[in-house]
Amino acid sequence: MCNTSKTTKLRIMSNNIWWCDTNTEAWSAIGADCSAEHRAHGFFRTYKELAPDIIGLQECTADMAHFLMTLFAENELPYALLWGRDTPIVYRRDKLELVDSKAFIYPESIPGFEGSFNNAKTKSYCIGAFKEKISGNFLTFATTHLWYKSGNPEMPSYQPYSHEAREYQLGLLMDRMDEFQARYNCPAVIVGDFNAYYSSNVIKAAQKRSYVHAHDISLKLPDETSGMHYCCQDGYNEALREGGFGVSIDHILLRGFGDNAVECFERHKPGYYMALSDHLPVWCDLNIGKE
Repeated sequence: MCNTSKTTKLRIMSNNIWWCDTNTEAWSAIGADCSAEHRAHGFFRTYKELAPDIIGLQECTADMAHFLMTLFAENELPYALLWGRDTPIVYRRDKLELVDSKAFIYPESIPGFEGSFNNAKTKSYCIGAFKEKISGNFLTFATTHLWYKSGNPEMPSYQPYSHEAREYQLGLLMDRMDEFQARYNCPAVIVGDFNAYYSSNVIKAAQKRSYVHAHDISLKLPDETSGMHYCCQDGYNEALREGGFGVSIDHILLRGFGDNAVECFERHKPGYYMALSDHLPVWCDLNIGKE
């Protein structure tokens, strides 16, 4: 199996949608609602506005998935769900055929290091191999959520060996991506919440295995914001985290694409979105197929 000679474009998105199913007293007190049922309408609005072809989700509860897929069905939008625990994939079933998949929950322990590195089994990956129905192009796509605590002893959330845990988890995913790429002779995309900055060892580990960041090869000027703001059980605000792209933790990594593959690298940040999640959706328009 291989990609055809025709180059086509897909809009790829990564979106951490905040694991929160029920409203809180603090949100009610400010006249807001952080329940999954309420926030699902905001995410639906985002996906309708941007029309992504593949969305890699993180922190997606079963309730949130149900509400989103119900809204898609009620509004006759042709999205399908590939369930993957905390990290499912949503894709355009009218444009893409799912030909293979693998979902995996990362182990709590990592070889050679003490500690538990998977809170409530929420750290995982989901892989889908897709075939474009018109062009015949293949693509392997994965979404992941890596261990969240800090490896910096000066940080309140410090846990020893957290850096090593993230590298180990991403390594497991990249090993499986090697298999999918070989099987379908196609390029690969990994998106997700890495809980790590661009300069981190886990990103460097991916670069050593020939992955490149979509930000770095965007033909248009890429979005340079952090993509993060405060949104939690006790409320939210609209101020983006300072530090710009260098402190962003949501990434899009690519391997096996041509030099002109990434048309743009953007984050969606309308005012209504700030009450949905602490992570802004990050997306890119991606050319696949032979140039």
